[in-house]
Amino acid sequence: MNDAFVVSLLSVVPKHPTARFMGWNARLRLPAPLQRALLRWYVKAYKVDLTECEGSIEDYASLAEFFVRPLRPGVRPVDPDPDVLVSPVDARVHTFGRIEQGGFFQADGKKASIAELIGAGDPRCPAIGPQFAEKFEGGGFAVLYLSPRDYHRVHTPCAATVRGYRYLPGKLWPVFPAATRQIPELFGRNERLVFDLETPFGDISYAMIGAFGVGRMRTTVSELVTHRGGPADIRTLDPAPRLERCAELGRFELGSTVILFTEPGKLEWQLTKGEPVRLGQPIARRLT
Repeated sequence: MNDAFVVSLLSVVPKHPTARFMGWNARLRLPAPLQRALLRWYVKAYKVDLTECEGSIEDYASLAEFFVRPLRPGVRPVDPDPDVLVSPVDARVHTFGRIEQGGFFQADGKKASIAELIGAGDPRCPAIGPQFAEKFEGGGFAVLYLSPRDYHRVHTPCAATVRGYRYLPGKLWPVFPAATRQIPELFGRNERLVFDLETPFGDISYAMIGAFGVGRMRTTVSELVTHRGGPADIRTLDPAPRLERCAELGRFELGSTVILFTEPGKLEWQLTKGEPVRLGQPIARRLT
């Protein structure tokens, strides 16, 4: 189907009310037989590997609970090499590369602004000036897409101090390839939660991107729950929590995208476009 036609159809859908309706349904606790039937359908439709998650279908009281299911211990070994950055999620590599002229590729041939995405210069973030984006010039970016079948908790890509975050309410455009090819600044227009990480590989900007039907996100570093009608939430964390490699940082209460921005001269990506990555596997190596 033509990309522009798909996006035109989606443009007339009321995205925030739809997301609230989808979230309400996902959190609905059905009678046990209906709940089991729904989850069995979901597992079959999206080819979810139940051997990797804790418990069984009977242990989850709603689709939302199942969506953020924890993994069994040991099913995602974490690479111990201190010179590698590991994948913070189960996902598929959408795009990756070098940051040039303040931009990254949200899709092949479709450049987008880092400043727009991370809130540098956004009037809602008066303390976040252009330097927050400029320090990534010449560095790297990686866009990792989480599908409905994936594990939807997100983790740190290395040991990190979380200096702060910005919750920026926005649109809820879908993030599948047709949309990223057609909608300018899609990730920077969507609802997002951006973390400032201080790491052994320099500063990393780590963004969780909301999408169509995926308005609600949570983080382990505060009580924030997004997409509840509240305003932007800009926080400097004091004391700043120190998290170990692959510590849980947040959750999507339906699926979406994680984007990483790294400083120049620090890392070289070890990724292949379109290939899956798994939590804990190497995705970049320190430059010597």
